[in-house]
Amino acid sequence: MEQLGEDLGTMRRVPLADEHVEAISEIGTERRYEAGDIIAEIGDPMDCFVYVLEGEIEVVDPETGGRLIESTLGPTQFMGELGFLNRGVHYLCMRAVCATRVIEAPREGVLDLMRRIPELSDHIITVFAARRRAQFEMSSAVVTLLGADRDPAVQAVERFMSRNRIPFASYDMEGEDSEVIEACELAGNKPAVILGTGEKLDDPTPRKVAQFLGLDLDICSQREFDLLIVGGGPAGVAAAVYAGSEGLEALVVEDMAVGGQAGTSSRIENYMGFPTGISGTDLTFRGQIQAMKFGTRFVMPRRVVALEQCTDGGFLARLDEDDDTIRARAVLVATGVQYRRLPLPRLRKLEGAGIYYAATEMEARFCARTDAVVIGGGNSAGQAAMFLSRSAARVHLVVREDSLGEYMSSYLSKRLEAADNITIHFQSEVSALHGDDWLEGVTLKGPEGESRLDTRAMFVMIGAAPNTGWLEGLVETDGQGFLVSGADAGQSSPFETGTAGIFAVGDVRAGSVKRVASAVGEGSVVVSAIWSYLDALDNPR
Repeated sequence: MEQLGEDLGTMRRVPLADEHVEAISEIGTERRYEAGDIIAEIGDPMDCFVYVLEGEIEVVDPETGGRLIESTLGPTQFMGELGFLNRGVHYLCMRAVCATRVIEAPREGVLDLMRRIPELSDHIITVFAARRRAQFEMSSAVVTLLGADRDPAVQAVERFMSRNRIPFASYDMEGEDSEVIEACELAGNKPAVILGTGEKLDDPTPRKVAQFLGLDLDICSQREFDLLIVGGGPAGVAAAVYAGSEGLEALVVEDMAVGGQAGTSSRIENYMGFPTGISGTDLTFRGQIQAMKFGTRFVMPRRVVALEQCTDGGFLARLDEDDDTIRARAVLVATGVQYRRLPLPRLRKLEGAGIYYAATEMEARFCARTDAVVIGGGNSAGQAAMFLSRSAARVHLVVREDSLGEYMSSYLSKRLEAADNITIHFQSEVSALHGDDWLEGVTLKGPEGESRLDTRAMFVMIGAAPNTGWLEGLVETDGQGFLVSGADAGQSSPFETGTAGIFAVGDVRAGSVKRVASAVGEGSVVVSAIWSYLDALDNPR
């Protein structure tokens, strides 16, 4: 299956072209470090591009002060990884091994060069992606998660880190190796999130970790963006790519992780160009990198809770927490849909403690060698069932209809029916939950009556509720809450709503086709209409 980033250990070392080094030198300054000087600490913002002219730079082990990995950076190489594109922070401590001379160029200047010189951009992004993959695989972690398999709050942080491809280390508190014991002692033998080499994060949340890692950008000021994109699913990310490439100053606000509902899919096999399949997270993460290369910025995990139109025709978006606001000349709604909750007692209490709305590697470990229950009859539920069948002893797919044909792709339904360890329960539903602090079982109601099914992992993937409550009174919706656009809203563009300057794409739009490919297509073409709208504002006829 396709994944982002080459294997850094087997990549051929290719220097930057002389003309590219010259271009970086013209916007940068030369600086010298002596042996032992720290060039970047963990948590320092990546606000400059460091190119090595002479000397050697190593990665420091924050625990021992020694060298963390064997590889070092030398002449013709450069520091950094993907976080550089969005002004993230350094996840590794970097130190000069000997007298070292570098060029330090401002981040914005290098991004401008990357936009203008595709060969330079390709080179830098290839190296950055390989380094992020290497960090992710070796768990060289700024963030340590302790007891995520016990605590829903720590699980939420793990889910946020994993889906945003941020390197972290996760330990089971039952482990016996020295690292686990040391972390447990530091955390007082309680589930916790540990930042850096010892800062314990109380009451952990994704937002707190994002602030530490520089993902919660300082964007709430008097500055006005050309385009505010609300939602980071396939439609929103596609729009982010094209908006940036067309020179629009765009900002994406996402409430959890880039990928949206598609990001919870472990394997998409019918998306053109990936014959061996690709996860929803990897697909949209690739798009995010493209968008950041063109200058689009991403902020997460933040949520737009209200939108109002200003007297000058622009818009003011209000974010959750801290009364932060964002001004934009146009707004693109790409908030998609979310799975509906089951109307069952204690459902919310058990969310994260046996009840999940995504099926990734993180959730799959909770059903290893046990029975798992997946509720839903669409492609997302089918993909989850197939993925979980690799680790669960048996997967029970619970479907309200009497077949899989109406909402699921043919190739997928055939695989489910052929799988030895997948049981499909047609015309069935879960009517009760069992367990106090963790899910222990469910009551299954079907044609033959009710029966108890023991399980510690249930995955809910039913229905689709549009995320449009924050637009109440500003944009027309249909009877189900989806946004009305195009001819139905009196507009020539199929994606413009009845409120001038507000556009809608993807699953949130009434009448859209609920597929990743169509969402990407809508996000790509809507930028043309947004550009025309902004041009008309600037050049009234």
